[in-house]
Order: sequence, then structure tokens, then C-alpha cells
Amino acid sequence: MIMAASLICSETQSRVSSVLNRDVKQYGKKYMFDSNEETCWNSDQGECQWVSLQFPGPVRVSEVKVQFQGGFSAKTCRLEGRLKEEDFTLLSHFYPEDNNSTHSFPIQEAPAVDKVKIMFENSADFFGRIIVYSLDLLGEKAS
Repeated sequence: MIMAASLICSETQSRVSSVLNRDVKQYGKKYMFDSNEETCWNSDQGECQWVSLQFPGPVRVSEVKVQFQGGFSAKTCRLEGRLKEEDFTLLSHFYPEDNNSTHSFPIQEAPAVDKVKIMFENSADFFGRIIVYSLDLLGEKAS
């Protein structure tokens, strides 16, 4: 069996729904991927925040790892994916606990995708803000 490795590389393009006060210098999306425990992506307030990742080629996601700030986590997360320009399809739901630890969620038999979107639903924060210290997707390249 192939060991799952991080799918996020220098060619992976990320987008986010919002950044707190549009202050990307302090709270931008890049901080989810910099392996620094002091930095984070901080969304602005609003209903459903999200992160999307466009990979340079097709991948199979086998695990999602995410670390929220307690009090600013999502109670429900939805992982969607697509290949080429097809419509997004639901790959998995996962339900993080509202604390500061890194959560791992295995994704069963995910199809090959080249773009994923993680929807953060039902934020623990009254205003709908999400704070993510780290986000990683593990899996393998799909041939």
C-alpha cells in the first residue's frame, strides 16, 4: 500500500471565502500551509466559509487534517471535489470537535479530483468566523 503524502505543493492554488478585515498580511490563506503554529487563516464573519484547492493534476484524497482555534471551529465540514470542469460532488462530511488539537478525518474511496472545496458549516463562533492554523490533505496522485 502506498503511504499517503501531503497533496499540497508549491503548484497547488488555494482560495478562501474571506479574510478578516481583508488583512491578508496578518490572516491570509498562506498561513494554513506554512507549518508555523503562530500563524493562521482567519475568515471574516459570514454564513459559510470555505477553502478551495486546485491541484496541478488529479489526486485521490485519503485524509483531511485540520487544526482550528477553539471557539472558531466549524461544527460540520463538507469536502467536495471535481475533476476538470465537472460539477462538484460530495466526497465526505466530517465533524471536528471545538478545540485546538489537530483533527484527522479519513476519506473513504475518494474518486480522482483535481480541485477540492472544504465548506466550513455551523461555526462555533457566533459571527461565523473560522480560524484555521493548519490544513493538509493527504493522499496520492491519481494516474
